[in-house]
Amino acid sequence: MSTAPSPSPAAPRNPVGAHVPVAGGLHSVGLPYARDLKAEAVQVFVANPRGWATPAGNPRQDEAFRSACAEESVTAWVHAPYLINFGSHTEATVERSVESLRHSLRRGREIGALGVVVHTGSATGGRDRAVALRQVRERLLPLLEELTHDDDPWLLLESTAGQGASLCSRTWDFGPYFEALDAHPKLGVCLDTCHIFAAGHDLTGPAGAHQTLDLLVGTVGEGRLRLIHANDSQDVVGAHKDRHANIGAGHIGEDPFRALMTHPATAGVPLVIETPGGKEGHAADVARLKRLRDG
Repeated sequence: MSTAPSPSPAAPRNPVGAHVPVAGGLHSVGLPYARDLKAEAVQVFVANPRGWATPAGNPRQDEAFRSACAEESVTAWVHAPYLINFGSHTEATVERSVESLRHSLRRGREIGALGVVVHTGSATGGRDRAVALRQVRERLLPLLEELTHDDDPWLLLESTAGQGASLCSRTWDFGPYFEALDAHPKLGVCLDTCHIFAAGHDLTGPAGAHQTLDLLVGTVGEGRLRLIHANDSQDVVGAHKDRHANIGAGHIGEDPFRALMTHPATAGVPLVIETPGGKEGHAADVARLKRLRDG
């Protein structure tokens, strides 16, 4: 069984970073933005997040990005396009999902990313959840089995806020999803705090964050949580609305983020923000999370 990621002696317990824009170049645009935020981790798109195109990378940008991340001890992560849905009743969508995710995984390896985040999707067309999960197995497990290189990224499942016929929104929903994929050794979890809160897990209160993490570890096992999307929520717990807020400015508040960074399951796990406010808002959120971590 895989073990939890371990920070190097010089690295913080939880590197803090952000999703950064890369239009114009991974290295020439994305990394300067990350440096301005003082980010210790970066997440990027390697394709249009709202399209099916699978563009080839720029080898010079890839190499420069990978080298700079290594030199600056910045971990890199990829977010796959939003359209991907392995539970769809539409064959064309499923086929495009396969090609899109294969592209993100390949590009992730080319740029040195540690993981590729993909949304867990939904059972569309009124189909039964079990039928959709069987399709997830048929189409997604072969992609996992293609991850045979030592430097291949993890595939990280990100649950949704629980809208519609979501296949995975509460912590225990990861159980059937992992089972469908034989708990593949390259399969992990990206926990989005806004999503899990919107789905009904109350992260507030003295033990809310730790109880939620206990439930997650009890469902998927130790060492599977590889990344946290640190986003506050504009809406109340259980609202099933995916509307991110800046850290401390929403219904989650600051304290649960501090608590997240003290649970055994998060040792070495980066926190990446996907919050509003442009560069200024992002810089403030990165600084706020570092203060909560180090204070």
